[in-house]
Amino acid sequence: MILFKTIKWKNFLSTGNQWTEINLCKSETTLIIGTNGAGKSTVLDALTFGLFNKPFRKINKPQLINSQNDKDCVVEIELAIGNTEYKVVRGIKPTLFEIYKNGIKLPQNADVKDDQRHLEANILKLNYKSFTQIVVLGSSSFVPFMQLTAASRREVIEDLLDIKIFSSMNDVIKSKIKDTKDQLKILELKEDSIEDKIKMQESFINQLQEMGQKNIEDKQNKIGEITDQITSISSLNDNNNIELEKLIKGLEEFANPSEKLRKLGNLKGKLSQKVAIITKEHKFFNENTVCPTCTQGIDERFRLDKIADAQNKAKELQSGYVDLENAIKEEEEKERQFIALSKEVTSLTHEISQNNTKISGHEQQIKSLRSEIQDIATNIENQNIEHDKLESYQGSLIEIRNKLAKHKENVDYYDFIHTLLKDGGVKTKIIKHYLPLINQQVNKYLQMLDFYINFSLDEEFNEKIKSPIHENFSYSSFSEGEKMRIDLALLFTWREVARLKNSVNTNLLIMDEVFDSSLDGFGTDEFLKIIRYIIKDANIFVISHKSELHDKFESVIKFDKVKGFSKILV
Repeated sequence: MILFKTIKWKNFLSTGNQWTEINLCKSETTLIIGTNGAGKSTVLDALTFGLFNKPFRKINKPQLINSQNDKDCVVEIELAIGNTEYKVVRGIKPTLFEIYKNGIKLPQNADVKDDQRHLEANILKLNYKSFTQIVVLGSSSFVPFMQLTAASRREVIEDLLDIKIFSSMNDVIKSKIKDTKDQLKILELKEDSIEDKIKMQESFINQLQEMGQKNIEDKQNKIGEITDQITSISSLNDNNNIELEKLIKGLEEFANPSEKLRKLGNLKGKLSQKVAIITKEHKFFNENTVCPTCTQGIDERFRLDKIADAQNKAKELQSGYVDLENAIKEEEEKERQFIALSKEVTSLTHEISQNNTKISGHEQQIKSLRSEIQDIATNIENQNIEHDKLESYQGSLIEIRNKLAKHKENVDYYDFIHTLLKDGGVKTKIIKHYLPLINQQVNKYLQMLDFYINFSLDEEFNEKIKSPIHENFSYSSFSEGEKMRIDLALLFTWREVARLKNSVNTNLLIMDEVFDSSLDGFGTDEFLKIIRYIIKDANIFVISHKSELHDKFESVIKFDKVKGFSKILV
């Protein structure tokens, strides 16, 4: 139960810089009176401003500051919940919002809204709408339950029945559903991505194997072609070697003709010298009969013998010279044939050498191809890296599918909880459970207020009204006085429900000008009986212009204006 103890304020609306304080639990019934503008309704604005940061009446927050002082506007509320004492302090100029628990100020958040949420959700367990439905009944800014929207009616009932937690839980579940579904989408995208990677990796491995086998076949075919080329070149070399042997044997037959030609040339030179000497001698003796040197006569016989001898020698030399030239020609022919054969031998030797170089190159190429074939075969057999990648992808896929299954299971679980927590679920069952009690209490208080109708709320909090003299009536069909009776009956009912639930039960009930508007004299008497004899464990404050009600309340607080400031007259 929330026990409101005291409220005080200063520089608030028409109140000056002196504290105005009201003890909220001093008397069971208190009448607050005063003329218009005296400040008697200020307690409502101070209470809702202190607790919910907004006044009860339609006043802008800057207007709450006393216009003469224009600063240091403060409201302090002391209350107890169980054995825990709280004090809420809120102010304007400077801005102030502090919550004290058992005399110790609670840590403040960076965002004041978080502190306000903590106050409403964890301490008061009431929001503004629900608070005004069970604590306040006013004629000016009060919105009766029956004039609230369907959503607001439900919000009030959920607060009273302490089932708003289900809405909060439902918000959490909806957030979890959204987050889980977002994660599902991410996981599904990852699953698709990894499935694509697995297909690509499998295709890559297959291509490696297929391309490897094809490369091996191509290289083996290349080896075969090169081997055929080696065989062809070797066969050609064999033929060349046979031909070379023949040429070498042919060269051996000529036994170095160049040396013979040199010797024959030398011999030819000597013969030519002898021929020249003999020719000179023949010419000398043929032309001279006297020695040109010593002028002695040459013996004719001697001269003729010399001429005859020279002629004979010349014939012999001539015959030898012809033979020599024939021999030279023969040797020259041999030399020509030797040179030609030597060229053929050189050409064949060069060709054989080139072919051997080709064979060596082809053999090296075959060796290289066989090494490449071995490497490819080894790679095909030992594609561990690519297979490891494939296994890694497959492991990731299994892990993601497990997560997907878990998330889908969570979504189903959250959906089930969401179904239970939404308006048509467990909350409706709880509301159905309490509706008979609510309707019973409303009709009890209506009868106490001398209003004999059968009023009931359905699960959507729409009213159904039955009366012998009224047909097809709704709340809006009644007069203002009858509406006030319904509003009072609902207010008392909500307090009764709050008292049963305890978590939102409070000692405070404030009614602003309920006697000054719609209630007639008889209704007023019945209402006073209810608040005096029926409502228990409550401190009831009634704000009114009617000073003649003094004797019907345990205590009276009178407000008046003194030098422009609202004060409580003692």
